[in-house]
Amino acid sequence: MGGAGESIIEIDGVSKMYRAFRALDNVQFDVRRGEIFGYIGPNGAGKTTTIKIIVGLLKDFGGEVSIAGHSVRTDGVKVSQLLGYLPQQAAFQEWRTVDHALKTFGRLSGLQGPGLESRIKEVLDLIGILEFRHKKVNQLSGGTVQKVGMAQAILHSPEILVLDEPMAGLDPASRYMFKRLFEDICRKDGTTILFSSHILSDLEDIGDRIGILNGGKMMHIGTVDDLRSRMKVAKEIDLVLSRTPPQRPPIESIDGVEGVEQPEENRYSVHLRDGADADDVMDGLLRLLSKSGCRVRSASPVTPTLEQLYMRLLGGGEA
Repeated sequence: MGGAGESIIEIDGVSKMYRAFRALDNVQFDVRRGEIFGYIGPNGAGKTTTIKIIVGLLKDFGGEVSIAGHSVRTDGVKVSQLLGYLPQQAAFQEWRTVDHALKTFGRLSGLQGPGLESRIKEVLDLIGILEFRHKKVNQLSGGTVQKVGMAQAILHSPEILVLDEPMAGLDPASRYMFKRLFEDICRKDGTTILFSSHILSDLEDIGDRIGILNGGKMMHIGTVDDLRSRMKVAKEIDLVLSRTPPQRPPIESIDGVEGVEQPEENRYSVHLRDGADADDVMDGLLRLLSKSGCRVRSASPVTPTLEQLYMRLLGGGEA
């Protein structure tokens, strides 16, 4: 995984007001060169506002934002050369063909001639929509338009991709393809990716670090494991027996076990005390069950998902 490099995106004390509404409140974080950074939060938290500031669409804000050392306020041309951007809803003039639209964006990014022609073919093939190259935008499904938007974002091989809900409206196969694409261009090409998503499992699958925004304030920055440690989520072992024992074994007697629940027949949720070593508890558990004549089908530690951690951090907020 990436995430060990120098900062390439720096957000320093950024605030943004819309009349009396404070959309961002002293937001501060960085994105490191070569990492995939996931940006999440409830609707209205300020994620899209942050992204618009990063890509230079909003200039009226407090604080500073720099991209590879270039201010988004004063070095807009240089910043645009470094960035590839996919907005929340990709929009193209519907009368254009995919080829025409990408040629226009390519020329704006400095590509031209045979190099542009070959690059359009390359990115459309990479994203699996080469067959739509000469179709008009109004003939495409919403998911295909989103893929064209992704092709536009990577067309000029930018150092940084900033993607606002890039997998919105995609079917599971297309989401899987996008995730593999992100990993490939990040791990192989060194591209830095910042993307927001409502699908938290996607972020958990490929993100090096995450930032959680709520009410315009940063709630957490770090890895998912950092969040697990911060939330002090109780450790748990999921135990499944192959048949009902004649007498329930005294699992509570094992050192480090705080309590046991039985959500269904032959299945037990073993809750560990704070500071208990899961491996030691697992060893004691298996020894006890063996002595008790129980046959174990499975026994494994339970790791909370990013969605569970997120909901706990935000107190039930909606992703």
